[in-house]
Amino acid sequence: MNPQQDPNQNQYPIDYLNQISSQPTQPTMNNKLVFALIGGFILLVIVAMFALMSTTSGAGPIQKMQTLSARLTTLQKISSDSQKKIKSGALRSTNSSLAIFLANANHEMVEPFSKNGVDVKKLDKNIVAKENGEALTKKLEDARLNAVFDRVYSREMTFQLETTAVLMKDIYDSSKSKALKEYLKKTDEGLQPLKKQLSEFNAANG
Repeated sequence: MNPQQDPNQNQYPIDYLNQISSQPTQPTMNNKLVFALIGGFILLVIVAMFALMSTTSGAGPIQKMQTLSARLTTLQKISSDSQKKIKSGALRSTNSSLAIFLANANHEMVEPFSKNGVDVKKLDKNIVAKENGEALTKKLEDARLNAVFDRVYSREMTFQLETTAVLMKDIYDSSKSKALKEYLKKTDEGLQPLKKQLSEFNAANG
């Protein structure tokens, strides 16, 4: 050792040692902050989800209601257009009742559908296109050209009313709206005897 060297020259100041000892705590504080932010964000998302569920739980099945509206409108038009093409007096009578009933059903749906978020005059264009009845109209025209219109019409309309009844039941079961349920129940009860008459005609002439 150099006798002239200061013995305290290689010693570190106390402040420096304190700084070293305090440094490891900084990442811990940062981690806690990050975890707190993540936890808060997750909680916010959960709360938002519950809020969304609570505001939409009473809403009707919008897409299915639009499908029903578009379908009943199409069936009304097809039944009205087909009246003059039907040869059987019995089938013509049944179809006349069907066309009138569908016209009333389309009129009566406006209010209960509106209360459940569906404006029947502003339906989704894709749903309207899907339910435009183009394929059914073509099939009926082919039947007319082949002189089997009555038989094909009664069969196809029976099928259409059956699938419509299933759709209405689906909407009924998933809805909490009293007005909508009453409309669906009344409409189904009115269509059932007409469907039965169409089915019986088809069975007798099939």
